[in-house]
Amino acid sequence: MTSVRYYYWFLASGGTLLDGFSVVSLGIAIPLLKRDLTISPILVGLIGSALVVGAVLGAALGGVAADRIGRKRTFVADMAILAVGSALCVVAHEPSLILAGQFLIGVGIGIDFPTSGSYVSEIMPRSLRSRMTVATIALQSVGMIAAAVIAIVVFRTHPAMTDWRLLLGTAGLLAAIYLSARLSIPESPRWLAEKGKLAEAAEVLARLTNIPVSLARLEESASAPTLRTQVAKPPGFATLFTSHYRTRTLLVTLPWLMMDIATYGVGLFTPVILGAMHFASTGTGTVAAVLGDAEGSGLVDLFLLIGFIAGMFAVPRFGRISMQVAGFAGMTLGMLVLMFAAAIGNGPDMHLGLVIAGFVLFNFAMNIGPNATTFTLPPVLFPTAIRASASGFAAACAKVGATIGTFVVPQLQAAWGLIGVLALMAFVSIAGLVATAAFAHAMNKEDQIEEATDAPRLQQVPAQ
Repeated sequence: MTSVRYYYWFLASGGTLLDGFSVVSLGIAIPLLKRDLTISPILVGLIGSALVVGAVLGAALGGVAADRIGRKRTFVADMAILAVGSALCVVAHEPSLILAGQFLIGVGIGIDFPTSGSYVSEIMPRSLRSRMTVATIALQSVGMIAAAVIAIVVFRTHPAMTDWRLLLGTAGLLAAIYLSARLSIPESPRWLAEKGKLAEAAEVLARLTNIPVSLARLEESASAPTLRTQVAKPPGFATLFTSHYRTRTLLVTLPWLMMDIATYGVGLFTPVILGAMHFASTGTGTVAAVLGDAEGSGLVDLFLLIGFIAGMFAVPRFGRISMQVAGFAGMTLGMLVLMFAAAIGNGPDMHLGLVIAGFVLFNFAMNIGPNATTFTLPPVLFPTAIRASASGFAAACAKVGATIGTFVVPQLQAAWGLIGVLALMAFVSIAGLVATAAFAHAMNKEDQIEEATDAPRLQQVPAQ
């Protein structure tokens, strides 16, 4: 593991960081948006859904684009789209522009998900591949915490009803920084070899490893005739549903869909749920209440990061499937604790500890389990030629679940109250556990399938 690999990992992981940042920023900004622009509950649901609807489209297109035109070009394009979407939100004076901006932000984030997972898995040494792909999705929680911290700073130094513009605009600034830095990132060596560009692949490998690579040995190991066939006839989404890959596709899509219903349903509206449970500032006014909710969100989101850090060691140690099942079980228990806290009638001050405990358990279990494992499964289960497409399809299905979560939660809260929201989150967590167990046989041996399914195996061969 070299320092340049860490640097490229950080640049490749910018989309997951901005995903967490954008979700929490929007969740904190929603109460201010409702007052500043007089937005109805239906529009609030549409704005939240626009972010993840865009991610559905972006993930589906981004995976195919990354397989066809390369990881780097796709990386650069998605940050440009994200920056434009944030700019629209900053200048918006009507809900339609915010809808459009959030949709573009979602498209950019969606494109980045399959690209980052594929790229990181392709530049990492085998021994650290699992841990570093978990670290990539872990930056999602770093983005969440950063959004809460920035919101607290803004509300304490510049309390105003228009502070939502600063929150949403910060994501665009971060996207512009990542965009400029990604211009120097190299293409994935595996993708280059897949396209028959072995000289370029050797050059990138030498840069990553600080070890000279013999082009002759690389050509011998990569099976050039197979490469030319794959370049002439690139596979599409239909490959994912062939008998060879169908069970793997179900394993990477259904649990991720269920997990994202819960993740976005709870994550986007954590400030709303905390506010409903009176975890708010003692001050008066909308801005003071939002500040209290931001502080509460930052506290519970901290355990997302703790869960991811634990997952970086637990997933390689115990395996993706075991941690995914355990994580879904913990998420269910966390929602049941919150349901109990919301149902008892002793007053909010008497069960605030249960509220925090429920959120902590849910967030920790989610990130030590399915939020880490669902992201890392597609790069392992599918070969280079369709790796990003498979990751993109799985992420698109997940964002369909996120769309359901973000749109249904405010409507369900209005119709059935907080208990209905928490019951739905518990149900989908159980469904994710069942889906994982049902298709777990597709995962034969941790981190071995990738090597077995890649026809042109790209090896790091020292020059002799």
